[in-house]
Amino acid sequence: MKIVIVGGGFGGLNAALALGRVKAEVTLIDRENYHLFQPLLYQVATGSLSPANICAPLRNVLKWRKNVSVLQGDVVGFDLREREVQLADRALPFDYLIVAAGMKHSYFGHDEWEPLAPGLKSIPEATEIRARVLGAFESAEWESDEARRERLLTFVVVGGGPTGVELAGTLADLARHTLRKEFRHIQTPAARVVLVDGQAQVLSNYPKELSIKAQESLERLGVEVHTGVMVTAVDRNGVTLSQDGKEQQIEAETVLWAAGVQASPLGKKLAEAAGPQVEVDRAGRTHVEPDLSLAGHPNVFVIGDLGHCDDGSGKPLPGVAPVAIQQGRHVAKLIRKRAFGKTLPAFRYRNFGSMATIGRAAAVADIGRLHFSGYLAWLAWLFVHLMALVRFENRVLVLLQWMWSYVTRGRSARLITTQPRAHPSPEPERP
Repeated sequence: MKIVIVGGGFGGLNAALALGRVKAEVTLIDRENYHLFQPLLYQVATGSLSPANICAPLRNVLKWRKNVSVLQGDVVGFDLREREVQLADRALPFDYLIVAAGMKHSYFGHDEWEPLAPGLKSIPEATEIRARVLGAFESAEWESDEARRERLLTFVVVGGGPTGVELAGTLADLARHTLRKEFRHIQTPAARVVLVDGQAQVLSNYPKELSIKAQESLERLGVEVHTGVMVTAVDRNGVTLSQDGKEQQIEAETVLWAAGVQASPLGKKLAEAAGPQVEVDRAGRTHVEPDLSLAGHPNVFVIGDLGHCDDGSGKPLPGVAPVAIQQGRHVAKLIRKRAFGKTLPAFRYRNFGSMATIGRAAAVADIGRLHFSGYLAWLAWLFVHLMALVRFENRVLVLLQWMWSYVTRGRSARLITTQPRAHPSPEPERP
């Protein structure tokens, strides 16, 4: 029996680990050779952690699963009739296929904004953001024009979900504490961090009292929070916001995108290969059956962010790591059961809650009936994220780095290791 898994994220990796002792040839395909712990990616972007702290080589993680092979490559298509996964240079046959290709950024029809406002989904993007943020401070240090210096020291984060909130809070802490005494010609605490979101409140999927607590924590850090506003334009001078028919322009050298996601293009390719009975939603996610398989193709599964799985109320399950992990394990268990002629009930997600950190010793937690914030929520967030790292080595490294950062407020990974992408062709300065 041949099992092919596309994607080494939370869903794909957990499926591979669970299938590691099955009598089958398992092949895990990913364009990278490592598993990325995305929830801590914003700490790489702000210099708190190094990329190696939150990444684990796939071959290392799977070295004790003797029946699992790793293939680094790009999947370009699927032939479900012939049961083949198509790569640029080869085709892999399969008896079972698990697709966990994940999501990418959505700019809501304005893809031209991407070079101006990078998102945060990968290590290259994190190092790009780190270079832009630190480079802005470096440029401001020797900028003689006051207006230009203010624009360099203004940072706009678009999106008030967990990633946007965590990124904005960390940027504010970076400017007000970590960099405070390191520059001679600028006052880094005067840097302006602006968080904008189209919803009426930040962390809109959390209980209202936690959203309010999160906004209060951000404002204590000095973050300007603008809710209920829409971004209508992004250019090299900053962003244009619209609210109640009125427009506002924020001059900023650095704009960061955390506002929306859409499925990998592989979702559409898979649906086309599966036939008209399989559809994709507006975000490009592939509709799946209750057991996570494709309609008409019981041997093909879509899990994680790429799959549109009903939560029981008509809405898709959220694109978060716990969903992908549970789905990966469920599909692996289902394949093992089928080998003995058995089956499993429909997949059911067990929601253990959600958390978001705002800054030093500040976080919010929504765990069942428990809604709490502050220092206790921050400790809970630290513990959960630390234990969720794949390798023990990463846990030790991250714990030590967090302890040092807490005591000193330092961020040792503040390195500009890449040149930021150049802005598109120059536009005239705003009057």
